[in-house]
Amino acid sequence: MLTIAAVLVFLFGMVHGDWDPMHRWNRATADASFVLLAFTMGIGPAARFWPKLLSLIAYRRECGIYAVVLALAHALIIIEGWVQFDLLGLFGFVFHPDLGHQVMLQHGFGLANLVGIVALAYGFVLAATSNDRSVRFLGPQVWKFVQTAAFVLWALVVLHTAYFLFMHFLDFHRAVPAPNPLRWPFVAFVVLVSALRITASVVTWRQKRRPSRAKSEGAVLEADPQPSGAPSPASERT
Repeated sequence: MLTIAAVLVFLFGMVHGDWDPMHRWNRATADASFVLLAFTMGIGPAARFWPKLLSLIAYRRECGIYAVVLALAHALIIIEGWVQFDLLGLFGFVFHPDLGHQVMLQHGFGLANLVGIVALAYGFVLAATSNDRSVRFLGPQVWKFVQTAAFVLWALVVLHTAYFLFMHFLDFHRAVPAPNPLRWPFVAFVVLVSALRITASVVTWRQKRRPSRAKSEGAVLEADPQPSGAPSPASERT
């Protein structure tokens, strides 16, 4: 999986080869992390419909861990190269020389980065508990609750990514880079993963309803074994 992650970063770096180095590798690590997370979120539901994919589920845990590692690399590049270790700048603050202090200038940038930081923190929790020792320590039920809530991480990542793909570089006061060529492929990824998860959830819900419905119907038959229209014992005596 390390090789796959490295190859993805290299390929995305080639896609963004005409950008300056900071934005090139910032985006390459983010894009590779996004793809690995999309695989992690989509492979389980996909295997419900295509059983041949079941063998890939074994790589889901490791894939999710590398998605978090690449997201951390993406954050470090942003801190070092974009905001230059100005942590307030990470949240959209800029020094105003006339006022002599930091002012909030880039509201969207700050909010999107806050969403990204929350997603990264939650990703660390999922990565740290993605092992058998955590299953034994937390217990199967608690561990499953923590891991199955990964859709929260997915939603946060989608929001963070959508802002930088479609909104941040719409500034008309200065020159902006060309649109990311991967915008619409990533939208397709989001739609595909969301459709797979929703469809799999509906199928699971319907399958669970069938046994309960059959059980309830069986209980009714046991309580009233007489077929419809048959005379009751009392009517036979009369």
